[in-house]
Amino acid sequence: MSDTSTAPGRRPVVTPPRVLAALCLIAPFVGMLWVGSYAKVEPTFIGIPFFYWYQMLWVPVSAALTSVAYVLVRREQRARKGGDGA
Repeated sequence: MSDTSTAPGRRPVVTPPRVLAALCLIAPFVGMLWVGSYAKVEPTFIGIPFFYWYQMLWVPVSAALTSVAYVLVRREQRARKGGDGA
C-alpha cells in the first residue's frame, strides 16, 4: 500500500482538482479584501449602494464556490481510494 496522501511525513500530492478547489476557496477572500474595487456608491441596485450589494452578492457566491471545492476534493479522494474508479 503506497497511499502518499496519508503516509506520515509525506507532503500531499498536488492535483488539478485540488488546485481548482483552492482557487474556489481563495476567490472570495480576494474579492472581499480588495476593498478599493468596490468602495463606491454607484451603480446602485434597487436603491442599495454598490458597496453593500457587492458584499451581499458574495454570500451565495462563496457558498457555491465552497460547495464546488468540496465536491472536487471528495471526488478526487474517492478516485484515489478506489484506484481508477472504473
